[in-house]
Amino acid sequence: MDIKGIAAIVTGGGSGLGAATAQLLAAQGAIVTILDRDTIAGECMAAKTGAYFAECDVTSEEGVRSALEASEARHGIARILVNCAGISDLIRTVDDTGKPHALEAFRRIIDINLIGTFNMLSQFAARLSSVEPIGEERGVIINTSSIAAFDGIAGQAAYGASKSAIVGMCLPIARDLAPLKIRVVAIAPGTFLSPMVEALPQQYKDALAAGVPHPSRLGRTEEFARFVEAIISTPMANGTSIRLDGAARLQ
Repeated sequence: MDIKGIAAIVTGGGSGLGAATAQLLAAQGAIVTILDRDTIAGECMAAKTGAYFAECDVTSEEGVRSALEASEARHGIARILVNCAGISDLIRTVDDTGKPHALEAFRRIIDINLIGTFNMLSQFAARLSSVEPIGEERGVIINTSSIAAFDGIAGQAAYGASKSAIVGMCLPIARDLAPLKIRVVAIAPGTFLSPMVEALPQQYKDALAAGVPHPSRLGRTEEFARFVEAIISTPMANGTSIRLDGAARLQ
């Protein structure tokens, strides 16, 4: 699919991987809508890229519906969706004092990372199903998983579960949407220089970078965005989850 002139939606587009993706898609001529709960970051990135911003809680069925309607009113039905909205936390199943993992904290990560991703993609695909295909496809959905889906570290029970589920639902959803000519791909990035990682002390960032075989550094958000671009432009990329981690394996 040629990106130029195509309406695209990026969730979590106010910062990190989502912001880099929104910037690249806009630079390639896409008509971008940024969705984010952070109105300041979202509006700032929209102004920077020429995108439209809509505040959106991806866990809300009505909130997603309203955001998609607002985007559609401005840009028409989008053919590209990149789901980058997500959160992370390090909470052990049982902490040093013998206290169990708070169920509400576990549920919150699942709600945003997994249910929010599905809520967005299902409503997006339903709207996209009504438009005519361009060539052999109507559009593409790209979800963000993580290498924590495969080898999560201690304290990532909730995060690893949410990201594993994004991998697990990729193929079934791709098969569901194949008759509609909509592709679905998941990217599982390693440790990238997102705002959360940027805030870590330098010694921690150095240790994370040392665990990446090659190139031995942290990922750059623009590399994730270029990978998104490659998937969009490659029709046979469908129903698969792809690691983007420099061969890193978490210990």
